[in-house]
Amino acid sequence: MTKILPSRRSNCPIARALDFVGDRWTLVVLRDIIMARSRYFQELLAGNEGIASNILASRLKLLEGAGMITRRRDPAQAKRVIYEPTDKALDLLPVMVELIRWGMKYDPSAAAPAHFLRRLAEDREGFIADIRAVHDQASDRPAPQAKERTRNRASTGKR
Repeated sequence: MTKILPSRRSNCPIARALDFVGDRWTLVVLRDIIMARSRYFQELLAGNEGIASNILASRLKLLEGAGMITRRRDPAQAKRVIYEPTDKALDLLPVMVELIRWGMKYDPSAAAPAHFLRRLAEDREGFIADIRAVHDQASDRPAPQAKERTRNRASTGKR
């Protein structure tokens, strides 16, 4: 597939990152693919935010072109496409987690499931590792840096 990359505002790392994920919908789509484990177009379309189908299709193409998601035919139903995050998208998990924490801290109307917030508060690194592991298992790819995470936890005394 031809890569569909956003225009370059500058070489600033923050500006470059926002060129990929800084619009109104991209992180929401990634959130649903990564955290809600939505895999199909219709599941993503049915999300709470009410994204239009043409916007969703555009964001999925952008994310695929940027190497942040893959798409493949559903082996159980050939007409359906499965969307999965790549390691590049999963590497945004710490950023997404911090955006969640920031939003919860400064917006009293922000909401997330209580079990989700409790787990995040109790074990941020374990929470992120568990989400990665679910996607690594689903895609049959080896968990990247699994040994590194274990080694880092051991050296910091975290489990």
